[in-house]
Amino acid sequence: MLIFVVSILSGIISGMGIGGGTILIPALIILFNISQQIAQGVNLISFIPTAAVAVITHIRNKNILLKLSVLLICGGLFGAVLGSILASSISSPVLRKLFGIFLFIMGIYEIISKKKK
Repeated sequence: MLIFVVSILSGIISGMGIGGGTILIPALIILFNISQQIAQGVNLISFIPTAAVAVITHIRNKNILLKLSVLLICGGLFGAVLGSILASSISSPVLRKLFGIFLFIMGIYEIISKKKK
């Protein structure tokens, strides 16, 4: 039941465009004792259907600039290859710390950017 609740929360956040991995990856590591690399892999594979539904919804609502998206997709594919090679070569504890630092920095950024608006 716990994995179902975690996946629902991850799907909701993913559909909003925030990134379900912010919930899914820490939950898999903490609650299910999975290595960082496996948690990231599970997040990526679970991202495919949730992203597909979100993309269809946003295309219907005309919220996507298709020309810009093609450029971002090309860069994203290149970055994904580099990132997956890098993630595979880093130990799980180091990768976990880097992910935590990334989440912390993004959280601080979101707090600061909300105050400026």
